Amino acid sequence: MSIQKEVTYTTTNTYHTLNELTEKTKNVWMVFHGMGYLSKYFINYFSELNAEENFIIAPQAPSKYYQGNDFKHVGASWLTRENTQLETQNILKYIDAIYVKELAETTANLIVMGYSQGVSIATRWVASRKVQCDKLILHSGGIPNELQPNDFEFLKKDAEVIYLYGNKDQYITEARETEEKLKGTKLFQDRLNIEVFDGIHEVNRELLLKHSI
Repeated sequence: MSIQKEVTYTTTNTYHTLNELTEKTKNVWMVFHGMGYLSKYFINYFSELNAEENFIIAPQAPSKYYQGNDFKHVGASWLTRENTQLETQNILKYIDAIYVKELAETTANLIVMGYSQGVSIATRWVASRKVQCDKLILHSGGIPNELQPNDFEFLKKDAEVIYLYGNKDQYITEARETEEKLKGTKLFQDRLNIEVFDGIHEVNRELLLKHSI
């Protein structure tokens, strides 16, 4: 009979940034891509934001894989149902390291956004690390079931939480839509704003522009 064991070691992962963090920066975005993306491509969705006022950081999901049978395109995934708790802690430590390296001393507004699978990472990071963000944008993804209202009680009163999705999203059924709305309302109460746009399961650039503070 096989026995699962654990070992601790040091690893290195990449991430991508867009624009520069300066005294003129108003908003820092920590953005988490969906399954199948790479951060170097995902970050381009934020290229239309004012470059002088917005600094964007896109962490990279560690588990990469070939998409399709031609082995040409590489995608990545944050988590699976295999060893989820352990993998989550590894990912959160990686994000912590990025935060310390890039943002430890900035006073700019912090916007945390998760897209699709990235919603699970964004919410877990904010909740577990008590990250005081000015906006938390949950774009077309599911909120982890283990999170509870007291996980977000630390958020300041004027922090905004936006649940954003397309009315033609092929991954959001009517039942899933209702479930996520109820879950979001339970977690964030009256600070939650739900925004529905006309579109499918894709990043909405127009609304990202709107939510740059």
